[in-house]
Amino acid sequence: MTGDLVIRGADLVRAAAEDAVAGRGAGTISARFHNGLAWAVVRAVRLLRDRTGLETVALSGGVFQNVLLLERVVSGLEDSGFRVLTHSHVPPNDGGVALGQAVVAAARDRSARDAAAS
Repeated sequence: MTGDLVIRGADLVRAAAEDAVAGRGAGTISARFHNGLAWAVVRAVRLLRDRTGLETVALSGGVFQNVLLLERVVSGLEDSGFRVLTHSHVPPNDGGVALGQAVVAAARDRSARDAAAS
């Protein structure tokens, strides 16, 4: 893969500030911000698909606890032909990371006990 892929969050923040100065309501500012961020994520993933050929996307991390953003990104990606994976039983933030770490630790412990018993 050549070239960096950068999403400039400052542009979204600047647009929100300009909307506030222009007297737009909080609901409008929020919707425009979320729509802009979702569009940027979908566009970035489409560019990555062009570079890699990958068709499956996993959305994880605390940012995807934001249901509005998650729904818009999932919709945009699915409309673009992606298979989208999201969390359903484990939270996408630190709780999920902690569970994953516990699973790895348990597997290592079990492996070490099995090796010692052999």
